[in-house]
Amino acid sequence: MSLKTPLYNLHISLGGRMVDFAGWQMPVQYKSIVEEHNFVRQSVGAFDISHMGRFRLYGPGSQALLMQSVTCPVDSIQPGQVKYGLVLNALGGTSDDVLVYRLNDPDDLPSKDQWALVVNASNREKIWTVLLAAIEGPETRIIDETLDTTMVAIQGPKAMEICGRIAGVDFSGLGNYHSRSIQWKDHEILVSRTGYTGEDGMEWSIPSYLSDSLVSALAFEGVPWCGLGCRDTLRLEAAMPLYGHELEENIDPLQSGLSFAVRKPIAGFVGAECLAKLEGDTSRPIRKGLRLSGKRIARQGDKVYQDGKEIGVVTSGTFGPTVGASIAMALVDPAAAQSPLAVEVDVRGKREEANWTPLPFYKRVKS
Repeated sequence: MSLKTPLYNLHISLGGRMVDFAGWQMPVQYKSIVEEHNFVRQSVGAFDISHMGRFRLYGPGSQALLMQSVTCPVDSIQPGQVKYGLVLNALGGTSDDVLVYRLNDPDDLPSKDQWALVVNASNREKIWTVLLAAIEGPETRIIDETLDTTMVAIQGPKAMEICGRIAGVDFSGLGNYHSRSIQWKDHEILVSRTGYTGEDGMEWSIPSYLSDSLVSALAFEGVPWCGLGCRDTLRLEAAMPLYGHELEENIDPLQSGLSFAVRKPIAGFVGAECLAKLEGDTSRPIRKGLRLSGKRIARQGDKVYQDGKEIGVVTSGTFGPTVGASIAMALVDPAAAQSPLAVEVDVRGKREEANWTPLPFYKRVKS
């Protein structure tokens, strides 16, 4: 049976079309995916992301545990900073992509070291098992907060302004990929500024019993709710990889264009030895952007051709409402990606012309 987030009844009351997603009942859309997409690009929208896994790590061994489990330079993360990283398998493939939060105050003792990890819903149990197996010593603890908390992403050009009013806090000094604890409704909650839409915004992690208070505050501000459908069109325009598409156990982060999330030298974490050997292999398929000439939408698994030869496969595709075109990301032969020859995508039995397009397809203008 699928799990339900604390906001399930809200989604039903708003007419959300619910589907099973990674073992959770989640809304795909309420009325129109394009309308919800445009809310976020032009103003603001709220997403229930309570299905994402949320772990807390405590104790002096927390940093060492994360160092050997995650690819990003955990030891350089400052208090209040958030970094994107990956958890790899022993062969260098991607088990998950994650966000690592360092939560403790700068003057805390090592014994009070505190971290948070946000993982994909489909991989929560897998990554939990990986972390538990890697714990050394009783002084390091890990807690799964997923079922006891609510997480909401408020995204769009007006998101920071609205979040500031709701919290009664000036967030202008909160940098991108940073978090902070605040007092809200007489409780300590965690807010962060990351996002998965290509727009500015914040994530609120709150105890589940505060869910109704946040829902009411967002309603007072006129913030519409958005579903998984537009979350996918938004993230694809922004060329953000999605686990199960651009990331998999048999796809390593270097070929996915995520070398920025892998610390140098490549060493000290699970899968590092194999990944270091793969670094010099220029024959592996790489992630590239495609813009189709027509309006037909390429889907995951559609084959990509050049000069009659299969050169790769689509990992994600959609119609991008903001860019006004059918777009896709694909894993393709690197030599073919450098060739000026025309490209075609087999969309349900019919070849569609396409052009290589730099990623991301959309990038917001920062004020």
